[in-house]
Amino acid sequence: MAGAQQPEDGAVELSLRPRWLREYIGQDKVKDNLAIFIEAARARGEALDHVLLYGPPGLGKTTLANVIANEMGVKIKTTSGPAIERPGDMASMLSVMGKGDIFFIDEVHRLPRVVEEVLYPAMEDYVIDIMMSKGPGAHSVRIPLPRFTVVGATTRYAAMTSPLRDRFGVTYRLDFYDVPALREIALRSAGILGVRIDEEGAAEIADRSRGTPRIVNRLLRRLRDYAEVRGSGIIDKPTAQQALAMLEIDALGLDEIDRKLLATIIDKFSGGPVGLDTLAASISEEPETIEDVYEPFLLQLGFIQRTPRGRVATPLAYQHLGRPSKPGQPGLFS
Repeated sequence: MAGAQQPEDGAVELSLRPRWLREYIGQDKVKDNLAIFIEAARARGEALDHVLLYGPPGLGKTTLANVIANEMGVKIKTTSGPAIERPGDMASMLSVMGKGDIFFIDEVHRLPRVVEEVLYPAMEDYVIDIMMSKGPGAHSVRIPLPRFTVVGATTRYAAMTSPLRDRFGVTYRLDFYDVPALREIALRSAGILGVRIDEEGAAEIADRSRGTPRIVNRLLRRLRDYAEVRGSGIIDKPTAQQALAMLEIDALGLDEIDRKLLATIIDKFSGGPVGLDTLAASISEEPETIEDVYEPFLLQLGFIQRTPRGRVATPLAYQHLGRPSKPGQPGLFS
């Protein structure tokens, strides 16, 4: 149930991605602001200001970058932070950018510092400085670039260096989607994929998708398989409930690992507080995975709290797992 892209998601996501702002569902505030900036930039014949998109994985940051390129009528070049290892790699990619083009950098927080140094003058002054030779005779050559737009995407805004963050003129956080928007996404994706689904089946998927469109599309494919093999070929409410029960995804969208994490805090550590590293070792997961994949949704549900001493399970978590409240802990409705 992680929002991060899985290998099997790639090809399907390409076919499901909206191409225009009018097709993009949800994130209304971000869309409204972008529509104004895009229209103004096009009217002036200028490149859009650099845009930074951040938020949990699976919410549509990459899709929005492609939508921006389509709305601006320009080309988009896509890369990711870990893929650019040397300053020369960054310089070669920037040197082929056309006027107004979009340079999309996924996981921008993972850019090496020496690579960032090449990006700074490119974003600010639209030039790149190339060092020629080494030693006493070394000198730099300044190459001008056409005005272009960097669109950065990150799941860890705080991990970005301050100089890089400050060079983005437009910064937006993408929030988890509400159930009506997710239901609309499920119906739209089903239409594109040729999947038969009714409103109640789409609502069942939306309720358990953790506020994440990517999970909606992933569950839709799994439920399509179940409906074709065990059902009538239509994803209705009973079929959706049976398939999701088989996948061990509960009514709130929690999967086996989510429940294991909560149960570990409650059963092994008396509800907490427990440190992140200790918790990670207890469930055999990486601390970064817990922090980036599982915690955001559990925090949103109010099932855990982050405290200076560690993670604490709330009364809502006890109730969801059917555990008696922690001794001395107030009940949910007290």
